[in-house]
Amino acid sequence: MCELLIFGGTTEGRELAEFCCENHIISVVSVATEYGAELLPDSEYLRIITGRLDSSGMEKLMSELKCKRVIDATHPYATEVTANIKKACAAANTAYYRLLRSSSETTNCKKVRDMEQLLKLLSSTDKKVLSTLGSKEIPKLTAMKNYAERLWVRVLPNEDIIRQCEELGIAKERVIAEKGPFSVARNIEHLKLSGAEIMVTKESGAAGGFPEKTEAAKQWGAELLVLERPAEKGYTLGEIKKMISE
Repeated sequence: MCELLIFGGTTEGRELAEFCCENHIISVVSVATEYGAELLPDSEYLRIITGRLDSSGMEKLMSELKCKRVIDATHPYATEVTANIKKACAAANTAYYRLLRSSSETTNCKKVRDMEQLLKLLSSTDKKVLSTLGSKEIPKLTAMKNYAERLWVRVLPNEDIIRQCEELGIAKERVIAEKGPFSVARNIEHLKLSGAEIMVTKESGAAGGFPEKTEAAKQWGAELLVLERPAEKGYTLGEIKKMISE
């Protein structure tokens, strides 16, 4: 039996895993990718499971582990994954806790409620756009006007992702394939390289480099469009740490 099953792949998930190791709390972390697994600590108190799971796979894992609690530390925008975790917890009769990412101040930017509103804004102008939304949103971004000439994307340096961009009609020279975190200076370099007058990002908090993007856009003179995160209820990292220590 394990004390905790953490669905991670985020900074918060890694910090929680490190806390468990330091405090000798037996836990299991499930991450979708090998990259996510590489960032986790090596400890006798931590078991790492790699690979994407649907709700039935999650339920099976919970039943096998007989874990007391499940902590959902997945990305704030991974709504489908969170829905699957909740469904699996209900089926396995396991306590579910959502770990919330801290928000950053969202000044000097324009918030948009969803991708539909974002695409309308992007299609109402001819300005060049640098997207830092991640690879999953790229297919949706191809709906914007003249995307092949205007859209630059920043993604992880993964061959499959780069190939996907090319298949979608985004030329290789418009793909910035780098792994963060990115400083203000590096964000400015990417804005300069792309010539972008609009930078698009998620409300990803300090862990997702949001403050650096905000400052870079301000210094470069680019408009910053921010895709709002879905509304959620849950617990801070500090609250989760306190709860599992009791």
